[in-house]
Amino acid sequence: MTSVVTAGGASVTLRGGAVHESETVLERLVSDGVPGRLASAAPGLWGPDAAATAARRLGWLDLPARSRPLLGRLAELAGEARGAGLDRVVLAGAGGSALAAEAVTRTAGVELTVLDGSDPHQARAALEDERLARTLVVVSSLSGASVETDAHRRIFEAAFRRAGITGAELARRFVAVTAPGSPLEAAARDAGYRLVPADADTAGRYAALGAPGLVPSALAGADVARLLEEAAALAPALRQPYDNPALALGAALGAAALAGRDKLVIADHGSGLAGFAGWAEHLVAESTGKGGRGLLPVVVESVDAPGFAAAPGHCRVLLGSRADAPGPGRESGLSVAGPLGAQFLLWEYAVAVAARVIGVNPFDEPDVRASREDTAGLLRSEDGAGPTVVNRPPALVSGAVEVHDPGGMLKGARDLPGALETLLDAVPDRGYLAVLAFLDRWGDPDAAGMRSLLADRGAAVRKNPVPVTFGWAPRGLHAAGQYHKGGPSGGVFLQITGEVAADVAVPGRPYTLGELQRAQAYGDMRTLRSIGRPVVRLHLRDRVDGLAQLTKALTS
Repeated sequence: MTSVVTAGGASVTLRGGAVHESETVLERLVSDGVPGRLASAAPGLWGPDAAATAARRLGWLDLPARSRPLLGRLAELAGEARGAGLDRVVLAGAGGSALAAEAVTRTAGVELTVLDGSDPHQARAALEDERLARTLVVVSSLSGASVETDAHRRIFEAAFRRAGITGAELARRFVAVTAPGSPLEAAARDAGYRLVPADADTAGRYAALGAPGLVPSALAGADVARLLEEAAALAPALRQPYDNPALALGAALGAAALAGRDKLVIADHGSGLAGFAGWAEHLVAESTGKGGRGLLPVVVESVDAPGFAAAPGHCRVLLGSRADAPGPGRESGLSVAGPLGAQFLLWEYAVAVAARVIGVNPFDEPDVRASREDTAGLLRSEDGAGPTVVNRPPALVSGAVEVHDPGGMLKGARDLPGALETLLDAVPDRGYLAVLAFLDRWGDPDAAGMRSLLADRGAAVRKNPVPVTFGWAPRGLHAAGQYHKGGPSGGVFLQITGEVAADVAVPGRPYTLGELQRAQAYGDMRTLRSIGRPVVRLHLRDRVDGLAQLTKALTS
């Protein structure tokens, strides 16, 4: 059986068991008046405890219309940048809004350098680019308090000064995007940056169609007016109880979670939307993973990748697949198609609906703060001498790889392959393995291959498949990190860190980027262990050799 819901250029297709599973949930949503109440921004949809937060976080609903007056300002800023010869745009940002801008520019085929991590090698590569003199930096943070964004702003200011760019010319190299009253707004005004206010009533992961998503994309050369038009075409359908693809998707996601199929396996199937799955992963994990509930997004490389095949506890989603398109994995599950602007709005609405079905507040992220606070504590020093992080001896050393096992989970493992198999075997049935790479996603791309290698190895050594997620950290701490701490238990965590060959100082701060990255890794490990989540850390004494050694250990 197949059900297709289409409106405004977007479509959601449900197949097999997903059709029956979601029917009851959909009818309940309609009888509760959810489409009309959500379109009218009713804050009580997620219960009385969430109402106060929801009342301040529903501005995304009308962004397709409310952002249109911003287009003139963006055209003006882009014209000024081109007139000044600034044709390279760097985004210093974090979280969902940075992932949205990356998806927009990658889909449009225009260049945007996104710095949303703390790896010093990545920052150094951005600073040493020969186009520094032609660089415009967008500093984006709704709260204005992101430690990575603040560090990158300071580092680029210092780099421009070293290049002889000072005074008013230095100020023209920055555009700040932040909520009114934030620390970044104050710093931007003091420095004379151009400032674009962001809506304070929209959380970052719901701001794809607001200033945080649009400003860097427009300055990089993407057609953001078209993006808003695509979203606006879908918007009228969101009030409808039927012929509403976003409501259908939300009902299907919520129903899957209630049925125990809480692993949302996402594969692109010809969508043409580069980077969109990463944004959707962030949205789903941070919105639903709390109170011991939620959906864990597992982004896989393709429909042929390990982990996409049907398995207990999995809900499969194809991005870009039409209702009549043949292909693997089409006998059951969900397919979502449509242009990028419509997809942003559709998924935001659907995830908000799914959160209501699951019974969580989609607009808070209580457990993300815990890792941030642990990181801040590690960075804080009473004597101002810098961060205090104690590196304990490894449990095992194999060539370029150190194995750190603070919980003693790998006792008995004598070599690296044995340690990895013990780790995979430790994942409980219906649990998952989460890989967090505190590395350089430009310079250490082989790390991303660990997801499929571990999934393959898990299939070889276990009866039940092991869902494996992969995230570049600290971007993953802002997203799946919420699910890791607040979602259902059952996760086993593998951190991968690497030796820093060339660190970068953070002007005005008592730490370097390498020290910040290490504090983020240790802070997240401390938070996970404090709530009983098992964590193992692999430290690469040499990044290239260490990744090659890991690959060999998983394939031999």
